[in-house]
Parts: sequence; C-alpha cells; structure tokens
Amino acid sequence: MSTTIPTRRRQRGQRSRGASTALHAALIAASAIAVFPVLFVVYVSLRGRDGWQEPMRATGFGLSNYTHVLGETKFLTWFGNSLVVALGATVLGVLVAASAGYAVSRMRFPGHRPLMWTFLVVQMFPMAVLIVPLYTLLGQLGLLDSYVGLILTYCTVSVPFCAWMLKGYFDSIPAEIDEAGRVDGLTPFGTFWRLILPLARPGLAVTGFYSFITAWGEVAFASQFMSSEEHYTLAVGLQTFVGQQKAEWGLMTAAAVLIALPAGLVFFFAQRHLVAGLTAGGTKG
Repeated sequence: MSTTIPTRRRQRGQRSRGASTALHAALIAASAIAVFPVLFVVYVSLRGRDGWQEPMRATGFGLSNYTHVLGETKFLTWFGNSLVVALGATVLGVLVAASAGYAVSRMRFPGHRPLMWTFLVVQMFPMAVLIVPLYTLLGQLGLLDSYVGLILTYCTVSVPFCAWMLKGYFDSIPAEIDEAGRVDGLTPFGTFWRLILPLARPGLAVTGFYSFITAWGEVAFASQFMSSEEHYTLAVGLQTFVGQQKAEWGLMTAAAVLIALPAGLVFFFAQRHLVAGLTAGGTKG
C-alpha cells in the first residue's frame, strides 16, 4: 500500500523561496549602491586633509577636518546665511503657494486655469536660462547680494510646484467645511487659515520640505547673486575649498556632512506627513 505525501500549495500572493531570495538580493544590492557614496564621503572626511589618498594604516581616522572647517573657516557664517535664506524661502513660498492653490481650488475667477498652466510652463525653463533675466530684475530692484533677493529667487522655483501640489490636496478636502465656516461667520481668509490649513498639514509638510531642500542646496543662483563672502551660503562657500592647483577634499567632505545634517533633520520631522501629502496631492488635478 503506497502513501502519498500531500503537496503544499502556495497561496495567492505568496512567493517561492527562489523568488524571495532574488528579491532580497536585489534590495540589498540597491541599498548598497545607494549608501556607498554617503559612506565614502564620511570616510574621506575622517581621513585628514590628504589621508584618503594614502593607505589606511598610514593616518587612521580623526576629526581634524571637522575642527578645521568649524574653527578656521567661515562655515558658521555660511551656515547662518543658508538657514536664513532657506527658512525665509520656505515660509514665504509655502504661504504664497497655499494661497494660490486654495484660490484655484475653491474659487472660479477669470483666468484661474491659465494661472495654473502658467505655473506649469514656468517649471519647464532650465535654471540656467533664468539666471540672466533674474539677475537683471534683482539689479534694477537693488536686491543683488541680499537675502531678500535670493529668497524671492528661490520662491520663483518652488511656488509653481508647491501651488500645483497644494491645489490637488485642497481638492481632496470637502467643500462642506468651507460652507460650515461661512455659516459660523468666518471670512474666506478665516476659513482658509483656521479650518483648511490645519487639515492640509501633510501637504504643507511636503511643500515645506521641497522648498527648504531647494533653497538649502542650491548653487547656481547663489553663486551669481551673492558677491560678498559674508553673504555666501553653504553651497557657495563650499567652492572656496577648490583652488586652481588643488582641491581640499578632506575639508569639502567634512563640510558636506555638516551640510547634510539639517536636511536630514527636516526630513526626519516631516517624514510622517510626506507619504500622505504626496498621495493626496496626486489624486486630483
């Protein structure tokens, strides 16, 4: 009498062992590729001014690059300038984008559709094309080599994208909330400020994060519009470590690590809103 061993069937959606192994191997490889440049920058920053070009046994690791950047350069001045510009561009850009997105989402005024298409067209221009006209405008307004001029410049980059995203997010908020606010005696701005904005925190987090990162790491506009060293931002100040004959790679990598820390902190505090804001903003056009 022969006995048959029952075969175990895979349930729907369950991967085989080979497929699971291949998937995990691909994920590990992708993670290694993504993390390697960051680890290499940190490695070079800990090796001294030229230690990364020598064998590991020759110099070892240390914090000399970090102490030199923080103590013997104007890094802290550049850091403060970047913080002022990034926070100013974030607050102003998000406020303008939220107002524009809410107006287009809730109000029907002449030109509301061309306004959004104008925002979309503006995003198509490369930044290099905009340098000359923006330089001319800032020069005529007397805003060259000033924080205000650079903040307004960054807003021209961030506001179109943020307005489109927030318009889609406001579309997902029921219009009955606006009607309830008007019944309670709120003005249109009061409804927007007291009812809609608190509900739009995930969308505001996404646009705020985008505006901050855009201003924090931008190089082209800051290099052209900020001429005095006391007004340099971090991205521009980093170029001072590159000379005609030699590049200070140890100092550059140490400064790059210090520059990345604030951006990482902003992402850490905004991450719980990012997924919700991105998905909600993409549901309606």
